[in-house]
Amino acid sequence: MLDVNRLRVIDAVARHGSVTAAARELHYSQPSVTHHLARLEAETGAQLLQRVGRGIRLTPAGRLLADRAAEIIGRIDAAGAELSAHVGLTAGRVRMAGFASAIGSLVPAAVAALAARHPSLEISLTDTHPPEAIELLRTGKVEVAVIFRYDETEAEPAGVRLHHLLDDPVYVLSQRRERGLAALRDATWIAGCDRCRSHLLTMCADAGFDPRIGYSSDDMVVMQALVAAGLGVATQSGLALRAHHIEGVVATEVPRSERHIYVATYGEPPDPPATAALVAALAEAAAAVSSAAVPASVQGRPRTGRKSAPAVPARAIA
Repeated sequence: MLDVNRLRVIDAVARHGSVTAAARELHYSQPSVTHHLARLEAETGAQLLQRVGRGIRLTPAGRLLADRAAEIIGRIDAAGAELSAHVGLTAGRVRMAGFASAIGSLVPAAVAALAARHPSLEISLTDTHPPEAIELLRTGKVEVAVIFRYDETEAEPAGVRLHHLLDDPVYVLSQRRERGLAALRDATWIAGCDRCRSHLLTMCADAGFDPRIGYSSDDMVVMQALVAAGLGVATQSGLALRAHHIEGVVATEVPRSERHIYVATYGEPPDPPATAALVAALAEAAAAVSSAAVPASVQGRPRTGRKSAPAVPARAIA
């Protein structure tokens, strides 16, 4: 049987890429880390590491074991948190990952409400993109992930359950109210990273053009500052505009382009009490946002013909 402590060692080596950094994280000596790795190779009968110059790298077998180790360790840690939570919400912890505009709008109210109801509950938060949040959830490093998805987004991995929170409209940002995306075919665009701009590219393709991207940033404050300075146009969601809005930036809603916001949990229902309490608090915060008026500074179009959240595979729906 594989030793959990040795699995923690190969997981740390895989994440950091060196024995020295892994030893530092685990508070082990370097010879101790090397010994654990040698024992793992003896127990598995596989070569897990390969020396490259003065460093090391994982072999395909080592990478496979490290990937499984991360999932096993995460599930063990999650089991400890869930067991504490089952004793009652007077103790235990719940860990959450979410994306920036949700953290700047929905999450603070939800966490504050949960903390007020259960002051002894430990709540932690990681700011990350949805794919990374789902991986943290799958490997047991968090119990809750707040994500967004579009109509064209691929289905989540098996075991992930989605709880719909709200539909978040998308706006085009400029210095004036715009008639639509097609009118901006000659504009300079401010877009996110290659992965984050995929929905912008889809919307522009539907409008009959490829956007000319002159600036790249995932920071909603930076994007609005560039728009306010007259350097280009961009798209942002309603949640992002609730979290931050610079004077002089006019936001016009793009019809039928909303993203769908979910809170994701993992495994068979029911969720542990602490997880269920956080999901409920997020749903309450989302309901408050959905019922509140859009800020007066956001010059949106009438919200006609809005689509509801698309169906996702039954195994992924709570």
